[in-house]
Amino acid sequence: MKPRRTFLSRRWLFLSNYSNTFYPEMGTLQPAFNAPRNHPGYHPAQMTKELPVKIWNSIPPVLKNKWVFHSLFWAMALVIYSLLEMFLNHTGFVYTMSNNLLRLLILGAAVYYNIYVLIPRYLAKKQFMGYMGLLLLVVFIISPIESLLIFIKSDQVPEMQASIVGHLDWSFLANFFALGTSSVAKITVDWYKNLREKQEIQTETMQSELRFLKSQINPHFLFNTLNSLYALTLKKSDKAPDIVLKLSEMMRYMLYECNEPQVLLSKEVSYISNYLDLELLRQGNNMNINFKLEGTISDQHIAPLMFIPFIENCFKHGLGHHLAKGFVNIHLSVCGQQLDLLIENSKSENMPKQRHARSGGIGLVNVRRRLDLLYPGKYNLDIHDNPQTYIVNLKLSLDS
Repeated sequence: MKPRRTFLSRRWLFLSNYSNTFYPEMGTLQPAFNAPRNHPGYHPAQMTKELPVKIWNSIPPVLKNKWVFHSLFWAMALVIYSLLEMFLNHTGFVYTMSNNLLRLLILGAAVYYNIYVLIPRYLAKKQFMGYMGLLLLVVFIISPIESLLIFIKSDQVPEMQASIVGHLDWSFLANFFALGTSSVAKITVDWYKNLREKQEIQTETMQSELRFLKSQINPHFLFNTLNSLYALTLKKSDKAPDIVLKLSEMMRYMLYECNEPQVLLSKEVSYISNYLDLELLRQGNNMNINFKLEGTISDQHIAPLMFIPFIENCFKHGLGHHLAKGFVNIHLSVCGQQLDLLIENSKSENMPKQRHARSGGIGLVNVRRRLDLLYPGKYNLDIHDNPQTYIVNLKLSLDS
């Protein structure tokens, strides 16, 4: 079901301009992925952007009903205003309540006319002069009517009639202030609702995109591994059972662990180790593979399958192009929540030109996009394509 749109949602251009005019910081406010703090998509700057949604979610459901909320608001206004007037003017309860009920009925009609007619038709379309003119006209209409009705009602209280006549200017100012306050409240409420709707839409879009990116990685790796296994079975190689065992462990990780937003870094490192063992079994003595782990891995978490596109790229598009003797050097340094991955592989100087887009090129595009989505502003990725080597250096701040 599509989220309900307010009039400012349909006229977001007006709201953006209005925000830039009066609240410059709102102009750069980009709703973030509304993820929990332990989610890989959470970013410290998200805290301030989550505030409107947190406030809205903290409101009891019954108060989110428009009729209930408005009824309670006007009832509270009637009671508070009446008690204040009784204390200042020393008037009776029934008389004061009836006067204020009459005032609020007239003012309420003007407030709802302002909210549902004047603001959508004029203020939302940036017709400020027309809006202010009509708002003043409403004030000049309701103020004399309100004063006249209370004057007639107070025929038995001459001092109250004298007070009404002597304070007509205050009646105009009070009504103008009330209508102006209703305009500010309407704009603020619609901004909160619009921001909440945008966050919900962005959350759904980002989750869908992440699922799509991850779904591209898994079949891509499986396709390459099955090709290798098929080649070994044709040769009746003794290495085939070991490859099947390693593949089984890796597939178990991919099927049951990688569905979570984050996995233990230790499991991701184990997955990489299995992958390299599988490649070493497949390649034999044709390459030199070195994997060095530095630092302490304890309870750090990371988004699953974040490194495998880089490592897979070493074998498929580096050593895979008829290189007699090659190497892959992988150095992973972990210091607390800071991670530094350095991958260097040899490649042929005469790389064959691709007439068509290679199927493996999808991996590096995916991992860069996933980094943008899951670790915005928390990573640095450098790739150097040299004549004889290909170097990838990823520095990443893991979520604490």
